[in-house]
Amino acid sequence: MSDAQPLYARVKDHIRENIRAGTWEPGRRVPSENELVESFGISRMTANRALRELSAEGLLSRVPGVGTFVKEPTAFSSLLELRNIAEEIAQRGHRYSARLIARSEVDTNAALAEEFEDRMLKRLFHVVIVHEENGVAVQLEDRYVNPLAVPDFLERDFQTATPTAILLAATPVDELEHTVEATLPTSDQQRLLGIGPLEPCLALHRRSWSRGRIATAATLTYPASRYALYSRHRTTARGTFPQ
Repeated sequence: MSDAQPLYARVKDHIRENIRAGTWEPGRRVPSENELVESFGISRMTANRALRELSAEGLLSRVPGVGTFVKEPTAFSSLLELRNIAEEIAQRGHRYSARLIARSEVDTNAALAEEFEDRMLKRLFHVVIVHEENGVAVQLEDRYVNPLAVPDFLERDFQTATPTAILLAATPVDELEHTVEATLPTSDQQRLLGIGPLEPCLALHRRSWSRGRIATAATLTYPASRYALYSRHRTTARGTFPQ
């Protein structure tokens, strides 16, 4: 650390280096403001600024009345590709689990018929599933499936195979459509994801085509503090996708 650095920056570097080196693992309580004041000979305001800025950067999580903790790294999910969330979680060395909330066959109303671009479609399969990483809810899946794509879809065990894995094994994917929006959770989403009413969420709406028809439409809701969506692809020199 350089003596020319502002005091709050020196404290931030100290905390950041301990996290980067693995000395302070996710979930560990970091020194309090009072402890930092004593260790570095700084003011309480300086200590507060260091912890506040590291929290804003996503490295720390501050719990009022309890303390400040090293935050679990944000998990990432591909924005453009069709990825199985169970495999993503396993690749991070974490434990995947799922809670099946609803499973039913429903009548196709006008909105769903428009969603599937088929006014002759009378029935759809519907599932609602909470996907968990190390026991923490990271995605709420609300999915409709065309019975023509996977006739036995509702008979599957969704604790051992995700809907994405089932669909990929049953039918080829010709085309994907993704729309993302920032939302605040509904009361049901708060309950199922275990979050508060002001927790920002990312809602990924996905439609998948197979053999020329829409096979499934799903809304995947992620608590923004627990998950991020990303995409990285090669492009032309003008930033467009190669044809």
